[in-house]
Amino acid sequence: MEGRQRWLRRPSAGVYLWGSVGRGKSFVLDAVFNAAPLAEKRRVHFHAFLQELQLRMRAFAGQRDSLARVAEQIASETRLLCFDEFHVHDIGDAMLLGRMLKALVDAGVGLICTSNYPPAKLCPNPLYRDRFQPAIDLLNKRFDVLELGGATDYRQASDYCWGRLYWPLEEGSERLGDVLGFTAQAPGVHCVEVNHRPLQLRNREGQRVWVDFTELCRSPRSSADFLWLCEHFQQVALGGVSTLENEGIDVQQRFLNFIDIAYDSGIELLLGCSAGLDQLCNVASHVDFNRTRSRLMQLQPCPVVETVDSAAPQAVLQSHG
Repeated sequence: MEGRQRWLRRPSAGVYLWGSVGRGKSFVLDAVFNAAPLAEKRRVHFHAFLQELQLRMRAFAGQRDSLARVAEQIASETRLLCFDEFHVHDIGDAMLLGRMLKALVDAGVGLICTSNYPPAKLCPNPLYRDRFQPAIDLLNKRFDVLELGGATDYRQASDYCWGRLYWPLEEGSERLGDVLGFTAQAPGVHCVEVNHRPLQLRNREGQRVWVDFTELCRSPRSSADFLWLCEHFQQVALGGVSTLENEGIDVQQRFLNFIDIAYDSGIELLLGCSAGLDQLCNVASHVDFNRTRSRLMQLQPCPVVETVDSAAPQAVLQSHG
């Protein structure tokens, strides 16, 4: 009877791979993606995929069920969709992802998702968890849910480095610009329009840009703004980063989203912070800061000191060991 039940069961809609940070989920996802003998396959990151959905839906504005139309488009182009870093903390994201997930499963698109959380813990906010529950049920019923365990954090063991973390540098300090070698510029000349709103830059030179923490994270910025920065510059310097547990949850979430996007985009990140990593990012202050801290640990730590014979600050590079 048990064998008959397995034979009658609908085929799996995909795989949901979860585990703690640094356990190798993205590595496994890359290996499966590269080995899949399909031309119609895509590997996407959370924030970029959400932005793509919103842009596609605008093309169907005013039409009935624009999300279903977008799902049909994606299904016509893609047989396998690999989705890295699946997580939900915003009600708008929850509703959009939940409906899109069902539409793609119904359309027969194969899905492989990675996450730091099992499906039951995807949406921790009790205020809208009930509205995302159908998506959680879909993952549990139609997907092969697998945990990637182990005690080793491969990010910490890796020599990979994607930027530098400078401290102590207080907000508004020009020292980060001095350390990075930015030439002095008159204030107010670096204002650009990003997604129909002004964004003030401290400095920009070619493919390098310097932005303040207040401008990027304490202002009502969206993930689309962070994506724009990482698409237009190869090196992004973020100065004035304060101890995050003293910031509001909205500021923390923007910083977390920015780090996710910067890490996924492959840019070089330079952070100017008021404190070192241990004080900067307390994992107890946000449910997702384990992932953020793991990524920040792959920045080269650079304490900034004043030299005896010069007023110009210098950074002392430290090894990860």
